Amino acid sequence: MYGAMKVAIGGPLKLGFRPWVEGLENIPAEGPAILASNHLSFSDSFFLPAVLDRKVTFIAKAEYFTTPGVKGKMTAAFFKGVGQLPVDRSGSRGAGEAAIKSGIEVLERGELFGIYPEGTRSPDGRLYRGKPGGLARVALSTGAPVIPVAMIDTEKIQPPGKVMPKLMRPGIRIGKPLDFSRYHGMEGDRFVLRAVTDEVMYEIMKLSGQEYVDVYATAAKRQIADAEKAAEKAAKAEKAEKEAAKKALEKERGGS
Repeated sequence: MYGAMKVAIGGPLKLGFRPWVEGLENIPAEGPAILASNHLSFSDSFFLPAVLDRKVTFIAKAEYFTTPGVKGKMTAAFFKGVGQLPVDRSGSRGAGEAAIKSGIEVLERGELFGIYPEGTRSPDGRLYRGKPGGLARVALSTGAPVIPVAMIDTEKIQPPGKVMPKLMRPGIRIGKPLDFSRYHGMEGDRFVLRAVTDEVMYEIMKLSGQEYVDVYATAAKRQIADAEKAAEKAAKAEKAEKEAAKKALEKERGGS
């Protein structure tokens, strides 16, 4: 099914958008490896597999696979077909533990596992701090090499609020594999997990050319949402104030 979906989706993507790729030689022909990528767009999980000969498995929230009805079944079939694994976020430790377990299983089969260390899409095109739990623990638990990947301009294809995608050439830069065997058996050390994650994020930053922000993307999204709410509240207050002033002026003119 993955092969069929790759032809059905990957073919048109490559033909229509003609993504450019650098560093394909850094993807091993066989054996396990972790592809650690920045995350700019929903389409990242489609463009990267489209340019690779090997299957790459990403994780996706379980809701994509459990929605009832015909549409839900079609959505589930689509995500399974493009190599996405469902992650149940209802557990006591959320998606983190489920992602780690899924990643280890994929790598133990000798396959490619794709992960976004930022944990969510960048809200503004900048590169945010990587979360140390998933990526580093999977890498140290399996000994699989980590290959940094930079998606370029994918967020410009379909910006928020736009229905039709813009035909343009996104890019993909694939870096050299990183070996963390020196930390073998230290996946329980939070300082080691932080060091591994930061090293990967530094390589992604060099590949992507993005500005780096040393905060988590989830926190940045909350800040942006709070700022938008505050701006909306201020705009409503200003509008109400102007309407009140207008009514007061009309009342004053009517009285005179």
